[in-house]
Amino acid sequence: MSKKHTSDKPKSEKRKAKTGEEQRPESAAPGSDAHGVPDAVPRKMRRKEYEAELEVLQGELVAMQEWVRATGAKICVVFEGRDTAGKGGTIKRITERVSPRTFRVVALPAPNEREKSQMYIQRYMAHFPSAGEVVIFDRSWYKRAGVEPVMGFCTQQESEHFLQAAPLVERAMVDSGIILIKNWLEVSPEEQSRRLKSRVHDPRKIWKLSDMDLKSYSRWYDYSRARDAMLAATDTSWAPWFIAHTDDKKRGRLNIISHLLSQVPYEPIDRPTIEFPHRQAAGGYVEPDLPLRHIPERF
Repeated sequence: MSKKHTSDKPKSEKRKAKTGEEQRPESAAPGSDAHGVPDAVPRKMRRKEYEAELEVLQGELVAMQEWVRATGAKICVVFEGRDTAGKGGTIKRITERVSPRTFRVVALPAPNEREKSQMYIQRYMAHFPSAGEVVIFDRSWYKRAGVEPVMGFCTQQESEHFLQAAPLVERAMVDSGIILIKNWLEVSPEEQSRRLKSRVHDPRKIWKLSDMDLKSYSRWYDYSRARDAMLAATDTSWAPWFIAHTDDKKRGRLNIISHLLSQVPYEPIDRPTIEFPHRQAAGGYVEPDLPLRHIPERF
């Protein structure tokens, strides 16, 4: 995707060049042809290549942010998927160069007793975007379609009722002006095993390996059935699901960010020329010799 302020190409052309929209319909899975047949496995992306592409996409996210602020747009992005599929890492790359006042990440803990007594989706509605906001759900109300029925935290009847109600709630969201983008991240069982096992001896990642992850690990096909039922019931014309295959984390992140940008009708906002004012003269100021404590410079 080319930068808007340096290219004369229409945004639609730039999106197609980056996402391959002309060659592959949105219904086809990434890494497959128009009929869902897997392509040959692409070579592993080099770090420099990945970082160069990411830099361009993050610049576009800033451009989208300025448009959201200026127009009062409301954007809600849902991230769901398999354990270890890369939801957190992708969200980090989306948000690391934008303002936390515009991009807000919501990752709710287990409900407390008061929240358990509420309508199920009520605690999520409090976090829906207002004008000028992009809200990203790191897991969402779709817990009731996945982890909750699989792990026994809700009844099958409660899950089925949720699947009936969710499209209606999402229709109301879209009718209110929210741009709703739902992503499902899929990873192979082999890659999931590798990623989970890599966390055991990595002090940076051990916190990601919870008792719930270990219990969920053995229930791959229970999660597959729950995922299939969720997609069948809640993939609608007004709030479709978009599937990303993320065995290759770098390509997965770039594909998801590029697709996110393609779903928002943002345009570049004109910015005034920036000129820095002259810095004031010292006017006799002398830095005092105060008995301050300084952080040791070990690096």
